[in-house]
Amino acid sequence: MADLLIEQLCQTLAEKLQAAPSAGLNDLITYLKDAIKSDVTLKTALTQKAVQINQGDARGYQVLVEGGRAYIGEHLHVSDPNLVEAALNTILKAYASKPVGTPSNLPLSGVVKFVGRDEALEAVHEKLQQTTTVAITSVSGMGGVGKTELALQYAYGKLRENAYSGGICWVQARSQNVGIGILEFARNQLGLPQPPEDIKTVSQQVKWVCGRWRGEPILIVLDDVTDYANVKPYLEQLDPRFQVLMTTRLKLDTSAQRLELEVLTEEAALELLRVLVDDAERIDSQLENAKRLCEWLGRLPLGLELVGRYLARKPDLRLAQMLERLEAKKLKARALLQTEDKIQTMTARLGVAAAFQLTWEEEDLPNEARWLCGLLSVFALAPIPWQLVQQCLPDWDEEDLEDCRDKQLIGRSLLSRVGQERYQLHQLMREFFVVKLETELSDGAKTLQQNFAKVLTAIAKTIPDEATLDVISRVEDALPHIEAVAEKLTYLLDDEDKVWSMTGLAWIAWAQNRWQEAEQWLKQSLQVSETELGKGNLTTAVSLNNLAEIYHAQGHYDKAEQFHRRAMELRLKFLDKLRQNLELELTPSDGLHSQIHITALHIAASLNNLAALYVLQGRYNEAEYFYEKALQMLRQSVGEIHPHIATGLSNLADLYRIQKRYSEAELRYQQSLQMRRQLFNEMHPDIATSLNHLALLYGDQERYSEAELLHQQALQLRQKIFGENHRVIADSFKNLAALYAYWKRYSEAEFLFLQALRMCQQILGRKHPDTIHTRVSLAGLYLTTTRYSEAEPLYLETLETWTKFPPKDHFYVQRVWNDFYTLIQQVVESDRTQELSSHPITQALVQKIQAQNW
Repeated sequence: MADLLIEQLCQTLAEKLQAAPSAGLNDLITYLKDAIKSDVTLKTALTQKAVQINQGDARGYQVLVEGGRAYIGEHLHVSDPNLVEAALNTILKAYASKPVGTPSNLPLSGVVKFVGRDEALEAVHEKLQQTTTVAITSVSGMGGVGKTELALQYAYGKLRENAYSGGICWVQARSQNVGIGILEFARNQLGLPQPPEDIKTVSQQVKWVCGRWRGEPILIVLDDVTDYANVKPYLEQLDPRFQVLMTTRLKLDTSAQRLELEVLTEEAALELLRVLVDDAERIDSQLENAKRLCEWLGRLPLGLELVGRYLARKPDLRLAQMLERLEAKKLKARALLQTEDKIQTMTARLGVAAAFQLTWEEEDLPNEARWLCGLLSVFALAPIPWQLVQQCLPDWDEEDLEDCRDKQLIGRSLLSRVGQERYQLHQLMREFFVVKLETELSDGAKTLQQNFAKVLTAIAKTIPDEATLDVISRVEDALPHIEAVAEKLTYLLDDEDKVWSMTGLAWIAWAQNRWQEAEQWLKQSLQVSETELGKGNLTTAVSLNNLAEIYHAQGHYDKAEQFHRRAMELRLKFLDKLRQNLELELTPSDGLHSQIHITALHIAASLNNLAALYVLQGRYNEAEYFYEKALQMLRQSVGEIHPHIATGLSNLADLYRIQKRYSEAELRYQQSLQMRRQLFNEMHPDIATSLNHLALLYGDQERYSEAELLHQQALQLRQKIFGENHRVIADSFKNLAALYAYWKRYSEAEFLFLQALRMCQQILGRKHPDTIHTRVSLAGLYLTTTRYSEAEPLYLETLETWTKFPPKDHFYVQRVWNDFYTLIQQVVESDRTQELSSHPITQALVQKIQAQNW
């Protein structure tokens, strides 16, 4: 039919030329239009069969015919075939219906299954439809996050739907001029002619071509745009039929719709591994290691695809082994390198490091930005408070530093903003910058690392050994970075600064009842001190003492004594050496005298620590000896009237109170209180402490009224000094509550215990030792008053907090277990088991006791 149609049209024009040999092109077009209008059969045939399929280097206008293509001109038998061909071209173009499929030049995708991006695909389409002018959607993100694949999957999806009937044009913007790419597509895929020679600029040529581009809508994909200024002139030539999808690492400062592409979720990352490995059981049977693998790769699609394909080629390689290889070789691991055999099967053409290198090598990336990247790689893999970065670069102008961050790093998707003044590197990007710091930036690497270590150590120094929630909140964001100093940068610090990062981390862990972690940090502190400062250094003695304290708290009394004695012996040796130096110097320096004084105080502290340890073990004679020795040394060093003397007297009184040597205890407490009043004004915390100790003594002696008065005085004084919300206020509440409990004033005791518990939880956290002790005291009150259902959850929370508390035979742990056992026993004996919960610990004890009673 089509061959006959062409012949019929040619014959019609031939007849016109025979009748009017001088007819021009317009005459032929007009004549043929009228002939078609008057012939319904001819008009219908043209509408159905005249389908434009120009492709490649076609000559003339092509139509789809039943036997293939028909080239106009081959059927002409007239004196001027060119004139007839031009007329036929014009007419056929007017009647052409739609392309055969959508003209496109999309590259092949190597994706087996596209996972985890359904929402992103929808977002791309939605953003492209949000404007009536040229829609420019920028899919931005770091290298390897899957920007190109997302754009490719979107384009292929719309190609299948024939949603862009005017064509889908793909331009690789990093390696090709955008204008040239559009012109090539128009010529090769649409068969459009070259622009006239008098149109010189590429942007004007694009405008000329786009004006002759048939069909709508049209999608242009610009992949990997590195400079929007080079793209903009061509976008300005497009009319509203065109929609533009750009992928870029840049945060474009334009009115374009923007989609920030994030890494995959854990679920999507695992699914991608299953697809790539083509063995879901292999992944699911090693699920924990698979999750660790996804996290190590930062759930970056490029990394996951490279590793997944590597695993597919090595079916016997376990995921744990894969992790070991990645940890050992980092970005140089073979699994993260693109190789020749992968080029034909993956959309991505580069390995992870090579993908990042493209941005690193950009000419307009200033050296300042590279140095900033180097510094950021020193930080831990955690959100980075920007204030810390500023402190590490004190010579940088604040505004210049912000501009470098925002324009150069965030603007290139090298850094992400994760919160108010909080920024973070992707883990693989961080590994890339670590390598750059070790190689290209090695000349200044030590300075950056040292600045970082000093800034974070200064924060660690502000962490007290009794860390409250306020302290933890203040330093929380810095803790991972303090840990980075503790793990690998202490060698850059001087003297005692070497151990501060570990000590601060230990105090935080201790405050949160993470005993083993605290112990490990203090062990590391001791190791660093002994290795880098020497076993005879006073900082080593401090580390020994701190480690002894953690063993003391855990009930490891033998270890605690061992380390306390080592600390004391070291200090005694140091003191002897100082005194020898003093004898040798004709005019002793003030510094030497000061060192002797400080060392003597440290020795007294060691003696007191040992004495406190002996008290807990019931070794009262040894404890008294060491308390007396400490007082003797203090008197030699600071005189008879001194705060340390007052504390020493109070320590000795505590021992006498435990031994029920009440008159001796009261004498020492009174002496301590009198000295403190002599040294300080009445508004001093130590005076409140003395009042509190005397109140405890009177409570032990059942002198309840006197004890109540002193507790109230101590509480009022502390409230004036510390305010209403402080841990010492909670301590006063607890002490007064305990007094009321002994006095059988249970309702008042409960009220104050609840107040103390609320404050401890608010200030110290639910797992802090002081909070636990307060909770146990309240539970004991409920046990005494047979309020079993209220006591049970308090005991359970305490016991669950101690699931990792070593050792299990610690006297306080055993005490709580005994109290809880007593609670269950009383409940069973009183036939009130229905009041208890279904908690497995509770029910196990109930069954055990019932079996024993049976």
